[in-house]
Amino acid sequence: MVYSASMVKALDAGKPATDFFTDQLLYVVFGAACALFLWKVVPYRFWVGPIVWAVWAVAVALIFAVWLAGTDHYGAQRWLYIGPIGLQPSEFCKIAFILVAVRLVVDWWAGLVESRATMVRALIFIIAPIALMYRTQSDLGTTAICFVGILAVMWMGGVSRRVIFACLGVAVLGGLVAIFGTGYRSDRLVFMDPWNDGEGGYGTGYNIIRSYYALAEGGIFGVGLGNSHEKFQYLFASESDFIFAVIGEELGLVGALFVIGLFFCVLYAGLAIAERASDDIGAMIAGGATVMLVFQAFLNIACVIGVFPTTGKPLPFISSRHVHDRLVHLGGARALRVRGAGRPVRLRAAPGRSAARAPGVGAPCAVGPGAVGGVFALALRGRLGPRRIRPHRCFGPIPLRAPI
Repeated sequence: MVYSASMVKALDAGKPATDFFTDQLLYVVFGAACALFLWKVVPYRFWVGPIVWAVWAVAVALIFAVWLAGTDHYGAQRWLYIGPIGLQPSEFCKIAFILVAVRLVVDWWAGLVESRATMVRALIFIIAPIALMYRTQSDLGTTAICFVGILAVMWMGGVSRRVIFACLGVAVLGGLVAIFGTGYRSDRLVFMDPWNDGEGGYGTGYNIIRSYYALAEGGIFGVGLGNSHEKFQYLFASESDFIFAVIGEELGLVGALFVIGLFFCVLYAGLAIAERASDDIGAMIAGGATVMLVFQAFLNIACVIGVFPTTGKPLPFISSRHVHDRLVHLGGARALRVRGAGRPVRLRAAPGRSAARAPGVGAPCAVGPGAVGGVFALALRGRLGPRRIRPHRCFGPIPLRAPI
């Protein structure tokens, strides 16, 4: 799909038609190697030990590096180049903030840090860096993706629903301020009527109109692989942010629904891994990473089909040159199931913090595949099957000698 969507752009730039495709293959090989390494070598509990603070420091350092020496692409300074190699540090930051969120929840439930101190730590180690990333990179999309992943960690970690909904309310309010308080973002609301953009459809609504044309041309079964018309320099970012429109044009509604179904399979599999993880640390990492990844996919698709303003986020696994970080992401989640056969590690409720508050001690598990329904608003309140939580699945009594 990358070859078909990118060949015209590559030829127009004076490069071989396979330029984007060969780069994509290299990213696949690199990502698969990293995923295999995480699967076979690195225990997932390692990432929420002392190393998590080093990971956090690297993430913050990268945010500052982009701020001071980043490269501007299409009006946004989000890329960092080291020689010929370009990277988008916000992708690394997503994983780093998930790990820090897991560590904060672990310390809170173990009684190592009180609730008020946990909120201060969350402000310092999560909210402040994300706010800095948003302010310096003007990246509301990545900010929303990070927030959804952290929200999933909180849900699975047994944080009070009142706290979760309070955080959700603050985030929604902040998002509205960011959209309506910034001129170019409020201009993107033209997606509701892109032909009425003040320039007869040739202004801010142009690309979403071309996306509509691509999807309409595809019909039920598509025009055939490689036969897209919109990729001939009509549709901007046809090989990356809007590749789903090319999929809809060439493979039709059937192909588009097949891709959406694959992402639902990823969601199902990732949350199944979380449910079957040997401890809650693994469940939070796997669940948070899966929710974050699939949310980005649905966010991209929503922008392409015109039900959400354009955010500039690529389609995971499919968009050109955006596959390596996703394979690392999924490889780490997959490692949870492989290494889940070890001794169960559970968190002991701290003195004065009742174990009954843990999400599921004698109650249905809050970590099953339906547990993140509130995050996606998909009404996935069901689960893989009618099972009750194993005694070690949520934050009940555990030995504090458990390695974290």
